[in-house]
Amino acid sequence: MALSLDQRSIVVTGGAGFLGRHVVAELERRGAKQVVVPRSREFDLVDGDAVRRLLDHARPDVVIHLAAVVGGIGANRRQPGRFFYENLMMGAQLMEEARRRGVEKFVAVGTVCSYPKHAPVPFREETLWDGYPEETNAPYGLAKKMLLVQAQAYRAEYGFDAVFLLPVNLYGPGDDFDPETSHVIPALVRKFVEAREAGAPAVEVWGTGRASREFLYVEDAAEGIVLATERYESDAPVNLGTGSEITIRDLAEKIRAIVGYEGELRWDASKPDGQPRRRLDTSRAASEFGFRAHTEFDAGLRRTIAWYLEQR
Repeated sequence: MALSLDQRSIVVTGGAGFLGRHVVAELERRGAKQVVVPRSREFDLVDGDAVRRLLDHARPDVVIHLAAVVGGIGANRRQPGRFFYENLMMGAQLMEEARRRGVEKFVAVGTVCSYPKHAPVPFREETLWDGYPEETNAPYGLAKKMLLVQAQAYRAEYGFDAVFLLPVNLYGPGDDFDPETSHVIPALVRKFVEAREAGAPAVEVWGTGRASREFLYVEDAAEGIVLATERYESDAPVNLGTGSEITIRDLAEKIRAIVGYEGELRWDASKPDGQPRRRLDTSRAASEFGFRAHTEFDAGLRRTIAWYLEQR
């Protein structure tokens, strides 16, 4: 039986963020009437007292935990301690306090960064523990993966309905285009737009371009998260993605063409590529709760670039 969202009070941590805004919109589209979006200035989820105040205030039936400290390779290398501690504490305390209060459903949203660096492609959920994550984002990936351990342990001991989702890299309108914290798509979009406008002869891109990534449009990710909230009840982790990959070199060329930048790409091989490849097996999400991504990649890129040009 699907969970009736129109009859539940739902807390969405990170609900004012890039992914969170789309998850809230999808919840409302599916009939949810009581959605609480805590803001960090009121409820710092790293602080246990703030977590308790939030749950006492909202009294949720469902918690969807999206809040995270995130960034690209550069941010992960500069702040590994912060990325580990804050992500771990937010999730662990929130799930524990939700369990104590008898929350009906807890949806923990993890990260593809939790997979082993050399996981066989496509990544299957069964291989999640078969090695150490790629070093530049291991602290973040491991902090998030601990929520899977906690969810499974709480289901086994307390019968707590906690599920764990593993989305790939997201992109879309509203993404973070700050060069200090952005991921690869918004970082490249901004570089090429600014280089085109400045008439720059070349753009520098990190790495060799040989690494591959899978990208999921943010609206599709939101749909998958809400479908899992409604329909999924199991301790097994679930991938959310498209099942396709593109090399960073081909991605850069694609974005350059859409932006209309005609200068040279210079690859800085002294900078890290990150994980060599990423592509998910998405069959479990399809079979367990009917999720399939439907946004074609070029169309999603064009919408993302158009949004950036309009909003910056």
